Amino acid sequence: MILDCHCHAGPGDGLSGPWDTSVCLQPHLERAREAGIDRTVVFPVFHSDYATANRAVAGIVRAHSKQLIGFAFVHAQRDAGRVQTIVETAVRRYGFRGIKVHRHDARISAEICEVAHHFRIPVLYDVMGEVAPVELLATQYPGVDFIIPHLGSFADDWRAQLQLIDHLERHANVYTDTSGVRRFDLLEQALARAGAHKILFGSDGPWLHPGVELAKVRALGLPAEEQRQILSGNLLRLLAKGEQAAARPRLRRRPYQSTPRAAEHATAEDPWQGEAAIP
Repeated sequence: MILDCHCHAGPGDGLSGPWDTSVCLQPHLERAREAGIDRTVVFPVFHSDYATANRAVAGIVRAHSKQLIGFAFVHAQRDAGRVQTIVETAVRRYGFRGIKVHRHDARISAEICEVAHHFRIPVLYDVMGEVAPVELLATQYPGVDFIIPHLGSFADDWRAQLQLIDHLERHANVYTDTSGVRRFDLLEQALARAGAHKILFGSDGPWLHPGVELAKVRALGLPAEEQRQILSGNLLRLLAKGEQAAARPRLRRRPYQSTPRAAEHATAEDPWQGEAAIP
């Protein structure tokens, strides 16, 4: 079995680039089938209302239930105070199995981490090269599994990726995915230091070809068991923790304070560029 832990789907409403514009997933699904990928985790592209975007992705997942697994996207600032509601809807009604957060929107919040802990579901958090806070996430929320994609930086920031390997090695609840990782020697180093059990296969579809990303994993020349862990076992293990999430009692609401939108760092520019400039 091969599972892809990282793919985008559904409509966006920003029209500034592929990352916030509607995605036609069908070509990607065909490529995934041709590559031998059995199931793919999908979540929305950037959107001004993630409750709406998650609902749209839920329809796509429902139409391709044998191929897709849904994760709920949330915005740490704009959704402050309603993260619980958004995730509960996604888990209980849509059958979603995790949470997606992106630093381009805002830094991850305690609210998101606590909701993830309650439902025992993983958080895929794109830190955009801002790796240091992973130390706080791992130690403050040891019961939450954090998947930091792209080995910490889609922009190929060698320093950030090297730093993330240290977190992978030291923290049991920190993982990464292989999507978009171009520095092959760092991927090998992550394996050597942290182990295959800390790395998940991801494609960052539909913009990166899943077959190409899969070939990169196979090029590592791993023993069968270690390859199995990366291609499916690790994700299955993380998802299994939340299998009964929909049946869990409701989380008591807390009075989270929202941050003024003026403090947000989202822009109309390519969110995967200029990571070093983030304050």
